[in-house]
Amino acid sequence: MEGRVELDEDNDNKGSMWVLDQKLDQPMDEEAGRLRNMYREKFSAILLLRLAFQSLGVVFGDLGTSPLYVFYNTFPHQIKDPEDVIGALSLIIYSLTLIPLLKYVFVVCKANDNGQGGTFALYSLLCRHANVKIIPNQHRTDEELTTYSRTTFREQSYAAKTKRWLEKHVARKNALLLLVLVGTCMVIGDGILTPAISVLSAVGGIKVNSPNMNNDVVILVAVVVLVGLFSMQHYGTDRVGWLFAPIVLLWFLLIGGIGIFNIWKYNSGVLRAFSPVYIFRYFRRNGKNGWTSLGGIMLSITGTEALFADLSHFPVSAVQIAFTLVVFPCLLLAYSGQAAYLMHNTGHASDAFYRSIPEGIYWPMFIVATAAAVVASQATISATFSVIKQALAHGCFPRVKVVHTSKKFLGQIYIPDINWILMILCIAVTAGFRKQSQIGNAYGTAVVIVMLVTTLLMTLIMILVWRCHWILVLLFTGLSLVVECTYFSAVLFKVDQGGWVPLVIAAAFLLIMYVWHYGTVKRYEFEMHSKVSMAWILGLGPSLGLVRVPGIGLVYTELARGVPHIFSHFITNLPAIHSVVVFVCVKYLPVYTVPEEERFLVKRIGPKNFHMFRCVARYGYRDLHKKDDDFEKKLFDNLFTFVRLEAMMEGCSDSDEYSLYGQQTEQSRDCLMNNNNGNTTSSNMDLTISSVDSIVPVRSPVHVNNTVGSSSQLSTQTETDELEFLKNCRDAGVVHILGNTVIRASRDSRIYKKIAVDYVYAFLRKICREHSVIFNIPHESLLNVGQIFYV
Repeated sequence: MEGRVELDEDNDNKGSMWVLDQKLDQPMDEEAGRLRNMYREKFSAILLLRLAFQSLGVVFGDLGTSPLYVFYNTFPHQIKDPEDVIGALSLIIYSLTLIPLLKYVFVVCKANDNGQGGTFALYSLLCRHANVKIIPNQHRTDEELTTYSRTTFREQSYAAKTKRWLEKHVARKNALLLLVLVGTCMVIGDGILTPAISVLSAVGGIKVNSPNMNNDVVILVAVVVLVGLFSMQHYGTDRVGWLFAPIVLLWFLLIGGIGIFNIWKYNSGVLRAFSPVYIFRYFRRNGKNGWTSLGGIMLSITGTEALFADLSHFPVSAVQIAFTLVVFPCLLLAYSGQAAYLMHNTGHASDAFYRSIPEGIYWPMFIVATAAAVVASQATISATFSVIKQALAHGCFPRVKVVHTSKKFLGQIYIPDINWILMILCIAVTAGFRKQSQIGNAYGTAVVIVMLVTTLLMTLIMILVWRCHWILVLLFTGLSLVVECTYFSAVLFKVDQGGWVPLVIAAAFLLIMYVWHYGTVKRYEFEMHSKVSMAWILGLGPSLGLVRVPGIGLVYTELARGVPHIFSHFITNLPAIHSVVVFVCVKYLPVYTVPEEERFLVKRIGPKNFHMFRCVARYGYRDLHKKDDDFEKKLFDNLFTFVRLEAMMEGCSDSDEYSLYGQQTEQSRDCLMNNNNGNTTSSNMDLTISSVDSIVPVRSPVHVNNTVGSSSQLSTQTETDELEFLKNCRDAGVVHILGNTVIRASRDSRIYKKIAVDYVYAFLRKICREHSVIFNIPHESLLNVGQIFYV
């Protein structure tokens, strides 16, 4: 990781300065602590059923509304032979069985990252099991987090060989990241296309009973519903979420019941479609037209990716129960009922869903269908917000405002900028295409590409994380690719009929995300290679060669180790520096969350009289850096706790483990409790200390016992003095020093690099949120230090 990169870089010129740097700025091995208390939560049967019921409204809305438009997109012109309906139904049945049921519900959902789903959740799992992350800001101490679960391999195992193969070349890491970004961009495309096709198909029922109605009226109603849907996003789903599950359950029961009615009334012979023989006959009878109709058949499994991305609040077992007991049978009945109706009404394929509804419940069904379409759209929009938040945490998306809409559920978020972009694009697609078939072609292209990306990532998950036998890996990958590549070949025929839309949308977002990530990596590499030597800092003396003015300076940096270049730039251009300097690093890890008690790591840099500290704040991709005063308050609380622990350590060394790297966490806690007369106000902080000043030779237990009393008195006095000094400095004022590194393409760069860096990245930096806004820094306390870096 970061330490290894630095060692490799300096391997050729190790000397006394290098050794001094290592001693004065040691890694935070001991500060991380070891908290291995992960457990599997068990649910009672009643609670599991309740969660399964609730998952219907969040997870299955998109998949459940597919019957609105599948047969129309499968037979956009007309049905030539009633037997074609049997063949299409057979394809739908086996598509639902192979992809959503077997692949996703029973395999892919188990690859969740502590309940989090989506392409970036899979990527985070891979980053923890192999060194494939492009930004090397992780350290081995991060692996000791309770949420940082990983497995080890035998040296000669197939998993170990795959790991070495992935880590060997940077190009392979970039290819893996690019694959993840493509999948993420297609999910964003789903967030645009799902509301468009679902709402348009639902409100299209108005025209069935009024054939003379102008199609513009249907488009207008759909646009009004979409504007209302996106305008309500800032309220979040928490306030109306309790309605989602009953609506979707009612929807499934109604379409299942109508399906049974239609099978009984029109043709129970459609149940022949459960035989795969009719698939073969369908392709033999229709040739190329049958092959291209797979683009419509595939819409029956749209929403499957949203199922995985929206997994966050429900255990996998609840999702499996809901799908197998409610969703799967109701969908099979709904499609079978529509097929039975079409066998007798071959000219009604364009609006098969509404025409197959019994007349007495037509309008109630129209209302439920519209409500279900809104719920399905909400689920996809929420999934889009979730994957963008994950991409942002991995440094793959420009900094945008993220708002929590629920106090109960951390995963329910709202991203204003993305919401309005989705709304504009969604309305443009709805009003521009005007036909469900073209939107369906676009939708199918996006969905099948996401599924292919998931299959490839799952292959690596099965090898590196699950360590499955190669036969199982081959079976899963082969079967998935055969089915999905078949669908992909079909949607390629429809690229010119609307399938180009998600490709253009994905290309635009991919350009944004990749350029942003490239700029982020280059900025980090610049900080890594230009960081200041600790020997140079020591050479300046305790005053750092400047006037030390009262106050605390918080220097923000992306480095978790080393003194950033902006600090040397600062002290060489200004005549004064604060009495206390704290280097603050806020970094995101490939875990879904970092527990609050493990978030901050604090250590001292250099001798005590320098009054320099480092604080690393660690976040998971689901965590939100709240815009309030908590961050600064918690930072100082942890800093003060560190000083107390450090002082106690000087008088409580009773173990041979006391070494250059500091003490164990438990030892520090015991010292703090024993020497503070039971005062444990900060004992829940999982901090250990590593201080150059407090290092002493290893002594025998007898000698330690004889001196512990006097040492305790001395350390208590030292602690009191330094704590008083720190509090006085804090009261004198806190200044936030932010580095503003601007990257520019060098003169000899290629034209595409100049466009990407000097224009695209510069524009994204200009419109994205500033760090000062994210950290809620008052303007009067902000100091920007600018520098230009050429790549």
